[in-house]
Amino acid sequence: MTMTAKRRRAHAKLAALPGVRAVRRPIAPGHPGEFDLYYVRTGLKSAHPLIIIPGGPGMASVASYRGLRRHAAVAGLDVIMIEHRGVGLSRHDDTGADLPPEAMTVEQVVDDIAAVLDDAGVGSAIMYGTSYGTYLAAGFGVRHPHRVAQMVLDSPLLSASDIDYMRAAIRGLLLDGTDPQTAGLAPKVRKLFDDGVLTDSAGQLAGALYGYGGAALLGRQIELLSSGRTWVWSGLNLLRRIPHHASPFRHEEDLVNRIAFRELNFAGVPDGLPLDPSVGIAEHNPEHEAFEREPFDLTAEMPRFGWPTVVISGGRDLVTPPAVARRIAGLIPGAVLVELPSAGHSVLDVRERAALAIVAAVRAGAADILPDRAAELDALPAKAVLRLAMSALTAATLAESAVPPWVEGVRTS
Repeated sequence: MTMTAKRRRAHAKLAALPGVRAVRRPIAPGHPGEFDLYYVRTGLKSAHPLIIIPGGPGMASVASYRGLRRHAAVAGLDVIMIEHRGVGLSRHDDTGADLPPEAMTVEQVVDDIAAVLDDAGVGSAIMYGTSYGTYLAAGFGVRHPHRVAQMVLDSPLLSASDIDYMRAAIRGLLLDGTDPQTAGLAPKVRKLFDDGVLTDSAGQLAGALYGYGGAALLGRQIELLSSGRTWVWSGLNLLRRIPHHASPFRHEEDLVNRIAFRELNFAGVPDGLPLDPSVGIAEHNPEHEAFEREPFDLTAEMPRFGWPTVVISGGRDLVTPPAVARRIAGLIPGAVLVELPSAGHSVLDVRERAALAIVAAVRAGAADILPDRAAELDALPAKAVLRLAMSALTAATLAESAVPPWVEGVRTS
């Protein structure tokens, strides 16, 4: 895709924001030419700034996290965020054409981070990665260990086999009733699956509801489905299928999905059992590349990490489940594990105040006391937009509960 006039105008506006800079980077090894990789720095400059790496791949930094950077600056943080190659401001080469597929690898992204630190005159930094960003943060530690001052891994990835943990968490919650809060739902979910009301991809939507609203919100939806009321569920399922790359300069995953599937095995291989997330991920990305190889062996590398590390896990996270975070915390010497029981995936995105409080403790050298503060951190409110969305979903659920199922059947027939 070549950059359109409309996109050029939006690009120019974002590139002119305070603190935004570009650094020239090679397009790919053996490929002629360079491109502009953008980054933004906010707050009072310090010796060890905070590098925040969002999830994805596909999440942009400059436009998407303006509010976060503003709040971080008020808290006295020096923040650098990098626009991932192939995304947003860093999507195109000098001719305005999309970067080629060979430009999309984890190792090149990791070296982009080092180039940004060079351009910013930074020797070492505090690395904060969330979700996919944790793999980049850890990979940066593997390739550039002398440049890591401290590290925070929020909802972390470990390896290409993480899909197995995701399967176990979804099935344990929905089919086996391993969580006491959802044990009563398991027989109903199994019946809905046997009756064809729920498909394999339903596990991801159910997991998202659980992550955001807990067992109560998920339970209400299962009860509605069991009584033949499907409006809210169908609407949510439709929203989930909207392509993410339709959000220019905010979330553009079409180019960088090559990393997700070719290097990190996001889809895995379906195992033929119920509620397999592999099926849903493949349905949402029908043209994804086959997995080839992982860029790093973090299981072997993490025991060599010699910097203070905090690992954050949400108790309701079914994307990168707590079992992954606990394993990582056991691999990294001296790592501090902070578990927030009522949080879902990516504390940075859903519990910003808790994320910034954790960073403040890390900077102050007080990471060791964070597990004792877990209840306090977990009680901090979610982001306002998420609270509004949950209120709207709860209201819609209650409204549908009041509609007789035969009326819904008439209206949807």
